[in-house]
Parts: sequence; structure tokens; C-alpha cells
Amino acid sequence: MKKLILLLVIYLAFISLGLPDALLGSAWPEMYKYLKVPIDYAGIISMIVASGTVISSLLSGYFIQKFGEAKVTTVSVILTAIALMGFSYSQHFLFLCLLGIPLGLGAGSVDAALNNYVAIHYQSKHMNWLHCFWGVGAAIGPIIMAGYLAKGDVWSQGYHTIAWIQIGLVAILILSLPLWTSKKPDGETEQKESSQSLLSLIKTIPGLNQALLIFFCYCTIEATFGLWGASYLVFEKGYTADQAARLVSLYYIGITVGRLFSGFLTEYFTNRQLVYLGQGIIAIGLILLFLPISSFLLPGFLLVGLGCAPIFPSLLHDTPMNFGEKNSQKIMGMQMASAYVGILLMPFIFGKISTFTGYSFLVGFLGIFLLLMTLFTRGLYKKVRKKLNVIES
Repeated sequence: MKKLILLLVIYLAFISLGLPDALLGSAWPEMYKYLKVPIDYAGIISMIVASGTVISSLLSGYFIQKFGEAKVTTVSVILTAIALMGFSYSQHFLFLCLLGIPLGLGAGSVDAALNNYVAIHYQSKHMNWLHCFWGVGAAIGPIIMAGYLAKGDVWSQGYHTIAWIQIGLVAILILSLPLWTSKKPDGETEQKESSQSLLSLIKTIPGLNQALLIFFCYCTIEATFGLWGASYLVFEKGYTADQAARLVSLYYIGITVGRLFSGFLTEYFTNRQLVYLGQGIIAIGLILLFLPISSFLLPGFLLVGLGCAPIFPSLLHDTPMNFGEKNSQKIMGMQMASAYVGILLMPFIFGKISTFTGYSFLVGFLGIFLLLMTLFTRGLYKKVRKKLNVIES
């Protein structure tokens, strides 16, 4: 029973991770006018948040070993709650940039810790459902924001509401601390951590380079579409800000629902097959968005979300199998850091590119990284298969 309650608490922690992720993109068409800054400045805030996440992901192994998953998770959610409350009272762009630091730091360690914990101690379906709960948070954010914008309220009201939801989740995590510390999941043993440096792991472990590049490309697609999708609809397709926010929420709903069903599909398909399936569905969604037919926008946004759904959790769950449990915590942190480097750089770079090309280039930009991700995925599985064949022989 305690193991089940612990899993539910981890699910709630991932809701808290998802809540702020889609807020900036859905609110930005209104925020930049209120703040009186250029529209591409959203990329600056995104970079600052992602920078903090990269740093905390790389340091996650140290903090988790020293303080444990429960305390790291609780403190991280407290940081995000404080940052979001600060967002709701901010009237200056510089203040938002400063608040982006704790917002980013709060996400990285908990992300790496919980992903590795679930990858080792739970089945693949739970990894998909775990990230489904992230999608619940990511979908709730734009829906709440769209509701306030539709009523004519300012964007800060949306941030204020999300901050209070985060505070409620903090209370749940604090109450769950005895559960985390009293007993670990059944069958768990203390895993001796690898003493190799991160650079040494990259040099010596086959397929790790490809894995890091896959996470970079995947998060480039997910984050760039999430941040600039609403601006694409407003400035290229003539949507209002609240209509665009609702359609972006559909993208995150696609991710959420897709991960719910992916959990069931793990009974019939391998993680590898689900990764390839997701990449194919993203391609179909991008094709629909590329076609000049307005009725294709809704299914296009939904399909891109559905395609994203199984890729991230399937790759994460395969980490101990691909690279060994001894190295999995460090490699999980490295993969999360690589993912957040994509979030750090690429939405910002696309924002700059769009000032020259317009937002119509969004579909082509995402298509390039989808192709690269597919090629790197083939390379990873080829090396992993070769390594497993050597071990078996």
C-alpha cells in the first residue's frame, strides 16, 4: 500500500513539473505587450529557466545521494512555487528573468531523480503514466491562462492561480516525507554509484553520444512548438490570443492522452517500437500543419502532441537497460541536461530566426530536428543491439 501511495505522490510531483512549462508560451502574445519588450524576448526567459535546469540536472546525482529523493523533490517544488508567485506580481521583464533562475533550478534535480527511480523500480507503463501526469500539468496551465485572457483579465492572474496550485502540491509532498523515509519500494537495494566522470562516460559507453543528441532534438521539438505555437497561430493564422492558447493546450492534451495510452501499449510493444511510432505520428502532424488548410490546424496540433507522447518516457525507461544500472543515475542526469540544453538554446534561436523568416518557418524548423532525431535513434539502437549481442555471446 505504501508503495502505491508513494507512486501517487511521484505522479503529483510531475504535475507540478508540468504546470509552469506551457504557461509562458500561451501567455506571451499578451505578456510582451504588457511588458513593452520585443516579441522574441520570450526566448531569453526560456533560456534562463533552462540554464538553471541544466545545472541542477548535472548536479542531481550529488544532491540526491546527500539528501535523498524526498527532500530534493520537496525543495524543488517549493522553488517553483516561489518563482511562479513572483511571476504573478512582476511588472518588469528583468524581474521575470531573475525569477527564471529558481524556476529552472527547481525542475532539474527532481526530474532526474524521479525518472531514474521509476526506471529502475517500476514497469515501463508507469514511466509513461508518470509523464502523462506531467502532461496533465502542462495542459492545465494554458487552459487556466486562456480562461483569464478570454475574460479580459491580465496574464498575471493565470500565474497567480498556478502558484497556489503549486503551494498545495508542496503541502502534499511535506506530508509524504515520512512515507519516503520510512521504507523504500520492495526489492530496492543500495546501488553503488559509478565513480567515472561524465566525460569518461561519454567516451567509453557505446551509444551514449546518440542518446544525448536524441534528447536534445526531442526537447527542441517539444519546447519550440510549445513556446512559439501560440505566436504561430496569432501572427500567421490570425487567431486571437485566447484561441491560440486553447489550441496550444490541445497540443499538451495530446501529449497527456498519448502517454496514458502508451502505458497500456507497453504490454504489446517494446519501448523502441513506441519511439519510432511517436516519430512517425509527429511527421504526420507536421505535414498537416504545412498544408494550407485551416481545418488541419487542430488535428495537426493534436497529432504532434500524440507523437511526442511515448518518445521521452520510453527512452528514459530504457536507460538502465541501455547503459547499466551502475551508471544510470549519472546518465539520467546527463540526458536530462542534454534535453534542457535543447530547451535552453533552440526556442531562443528560433525566436531570432523568426524575426527574419516569420513564424511560418516553425513547421520546417521542427521537421529538420525530427529527421535528425530519427537518424540518431537508429544509431543508438544499432550500438545497443551490438553491445547486447557481444554480452550474450
